[in-house]
Amino acid sequence: MLRDTRGVSLQPEHRFNYYPATPLCSISWWFSGRTEMLVPGHPVTLDCPRQPELPQVAFAGPQTRPTVSWSAGPAHGMMLLLLPDALHLLTGIEPRDWLNRMVDISAVLPEPWLTMCSAVSSDTSDEARLSRIESFLDPLWSAARPNLPFSMHRYGDWAQGLALRAATSRSGRSLRQIERRIRQWTGQPLRELRGFGRAERAFFEAMAIEAGNRPAWPEIAAGEGYSDQSHLCRDSRRITGFSPGQLRQRIASDEGFWAYRIWQ
Repeated sequence: MLRDTRGVSLQPEHRFNYYPATPLCSISWWFSGRTEMLVPGHPVTLDCPRQPELPQVAFAGPQTRPTVSWSAGPAHGMMLLLLPDALHLLTGIEPRDWLNRMVDISAVLPEPWLTMCSAVSSDTSDEARLSRIESFLDPLWSAARPNLPFSMHRYGDWAQGLALRAATSRSGRSLRQIERRIRQWTGQPLRELRGFGRAERAFFEAMAIEAGNRPAWPEIAAGEGYSDQSHLCRDSRRITGFSPGQLRQRIASDEGFWAYRIWQ
């Protein structure tokens, strides 16, 4: 994901950046400007507490709660999102060790990755940066990818493919061993990963409804396997910090929800 607000006039309250909980790992670069992460659990206001300043290039593990950042002014940055099991295959990193953490890349990534990240920071255009990342990852993934294909269309597909790979790899195929492998590869249990897939399907179904029309939340909840509408609302608040209706309205009207619009 790329974000560049240089030359764009934004009020301070429009410089927040909202992100949902995610099973993915990420590498983030800040090429210009300053961005601060808000301390979780506090109301999102201009004077809410902030975490220590982020490193110029940061690694984040899977996030079990929504996060919010704030840019002090115009900013330009990039985020590379990586499936945790793919990252484990490529680097040996244990995603569970970095759950809900964001640190300098030097604390996590092996030397070839650090060299790539440094080169991306030095490139002078986003096109060159994307090309460099692709050139770096393509041969590594060709050599490391498993025989069973990764299904990456949506979280639900990915979780299902992950369960199949865990059940058919190595010796020992008990439920406990399968669950242990999935935790090793992703840092989270399969139940949580399937929950992301269910919430994502509900999100896309709601966003497909034309503006001005109210989604039939009970029908969406039932169609995606929730016990009732309240169950859907609890899941939405856990992953995004908002009820389904609030989230849909904020995506349509709030600049800070740009990452959701990309996802949509």
